[in-house]
Amino acid sequence: MGVTVKPAARRNARQFAVQAIYSWQLTKGNVADIEQYFLSGDKFEEEEHQADAPVCKAPETDVSYFRDLFAGVVLSHQELDSKMRPYLSRPLQDLDQMELALLRLAMYEMVKREDVPFKVVINEAIELAKLFGAEDSHKFVNGVLDKAAPSLRKKDK
Repeated sequence: MGVTVKPAARRNARQFAVQAIYSWQLTKGNVADIEQYFLSGDKFEEEEHQADAPVCKAPETDVSYFRDLFAGVVLSHQELDSKMRPYLSRPLQDLDQMELALLRLAMYEMVKREDVPFKVVINEAIELAKLFGAEDSHKFVNGVLDKAAPSLRKKDK
């Protein structure tokens, strides 16, 4: 029997992962320190508006999935960037840092996590863009991923 996937726990993992990726992109800080910061829950004491947000702990969050996403994106960001480049309407360096974090996370799931259906990857990325991105970021993210999915997930058509 396979492991039961809890969609809400995975969604929380993605929310924490995109924030950790964003933090890493801005600071180029130590990955282990950033991960620990998100796992400890200390970050919520600093952000009053996030005081009631969930802490990155089981069972509400799939911690192992968070770790896989965060470490995977950091380790393969150059490969992910090269895979997304053909589908971008502007140069990579012109992307907003949150859009870049969202796209890297989604591209990682699209390329490395074939256990996650590509439609789920796209839908989750759109929801994260609505939550964390600029006003129309979700449209941009959707457009990039819709164009990328057919070539990255040929067997899922």
